[in-house]
Amino acid sequence: MRQLSSPHCDERPEGETISLLVIHNISLPPGQFGGEDVEQLFMGTLDCDRHPFYAQLRGLRVSSHLFIRRDGDVLQFVPYQTRAWHAGVSRMQGRERCNDFSIGIELEGTDHQPYTDAQYLALAAVSRDIMRRFPAITLGRIVGHNDIAPGRKTDPGPAFDWPRFRQLLSRE
Repeated sequence: MRQLSSPHCDERPEGETISLLVIHNISLPPGQFGGEDVEQLFMGTLDCDRHPFYAQLRGLRVSSHLFIRRDGDVLQFVPYQTRAWHAGVSRMQGRERCNDFSIGIELEGTDHQPYTDAQYLALAAVSRDIMRRFPAITLGRIVGHNDIAPGRKTDPGPAFDWPRFRQLLSRE
């Protein structure tokens, strides 16, 4: 996995237990895959004049722990022990500020286009590793962004095959 160092992160609250894994999707421009635009967004170097859609991203400071490209390539932007800025306004089981206690994984994709076999395999592999490192993350604590920000977020969307992902998670 290629390591990058996003400036869009900070320390978790002292004594915080990492207990949630959040699955997202992203593509820049929307619906287009490949290129370095997502990477540049997470690194704070995206040229917001390059595409009309990017005007709304100007000044946005977001990151994710991991980004999984369509070919299964995994990039890490933020170390797991550090708080990435991926969830925004969020709530899980009555607890707000999910960034404080979660790890975020972005899949290159959209809500309505199928994800690739390579992405499911990579996602399952990194998720199993994360669950080993952080035992408070159980199957019931792996959610979509839509689950912690309902009405505000829809990803990973109906195209994400949760049963397939959970089946792959159970393999060793």
